[in-house]
Amino acid sequence: MTSPLLHLPGAVQAEGRDEGVAAHYGELYGEQRALAAGRGFVDLSHRGVVTVSGPERLSWLHLLLTQHLTELPAGQATEALILTANGHIEHALYLVDDGETVWAHVEPGTQEALIAYLEAMKFFYRVDIADRSAEFAVVHLPAGSIADPGGKHVVRETPYGRDVFLPRTELEAFAAAHGPAAGLLAYEALRVEAHRPRLGAETDHRTIPHELGWIGTAVHLQKGCYRGQETVARVHNLGKPPRRLVFLHLDGSEVLLPAHGAPVRLAADGEEGRQLGFVTTAVRHHELGPIALALVKRNVPVDAPLLVGGTAAAQEVVVAP
Repeated sequence: MTSPLLHLPGAVQAEGRDEGVAAHYGELYGEQRALAAGRGFVDLSHRGVVTVSGPERLSWLHLLLTQHLTELPAGQATEALILTANGHIEHALYLVDDGETVWAHVEPGTQEALIAYLEAMKFFYRVDIADRSAEFAVVHLPAGSIADPGGKHVVRETPYGRDVFLPRTELEAFAAAHGPAAGLLAYEALRVEAHRPRLGAETDHRTIPHELGWIGTAVHLQKGCYRGQETVARVHNLGKPPRRLVFLHLDGSEVLLPAHGAPVRLAADGEEGRQLGFVTTAVRHHELGPIALALVKRNVPVDAPLLVGGTAAAQEVVVAP
């Protein structure tokens, strides 16, 4: 779906899976600074919106997701994953319960597969699952924002800001009342700065939650009875994940950012050295310059200078080896 906010002055549409909303509105660093200061909003209306209602919604979701949900208070934001039988990450859900319905936003284009899985696991539970993406959009108010989205809207409040589930018909009025608008590039730069993983960017077909630091935030270790739980428990109790997420400071003299999948090597081995990982997301930050997240092998020394393509990179630990 194409956002009506692409008609705002300066809007340049994002590409790939973020197509449909603005990458920026002409002021990349200005938009980042505004968000960091708690001003403006981000149009996330391309994300999928899924609801689960019914008296057994929390106890049923508790059986399927990695998060402890049976006693989730109304209005409290949380996040959860759906794993494969081998513990690999399949879906990421950003949740809040309004007292009657669980609202979740998910990565663009993933809601159909998610709903198909949930429907297949419904059995005799008293729950109703719905794709609300055509009716509702997500907008993000940054941390520190004093904007009032209105009491009638469902809101997820997190340390990084508030996600508002807004009727699509109200998007333009919301933009007029709560601007300036900031694009996805600004939002992503602050996400990378905060070391927050994103499904499809920091994940591949074999990623497990431990590699990205999702243990504790999206995976509750004091519960069982969900698909992939055996892998989660085994790695946590008996071993270490094969890879770990790192934060990279990139050499600012390079004009181009490394692409997703760009190889990471030890600087001492040069550009022909053995690949030890890959870049997941690279961005330009208004204060830090070019930065990135990357997945590297667990045994890469934490103090080792790295090389991304031909670009020097210094690492910070996100997930301990």
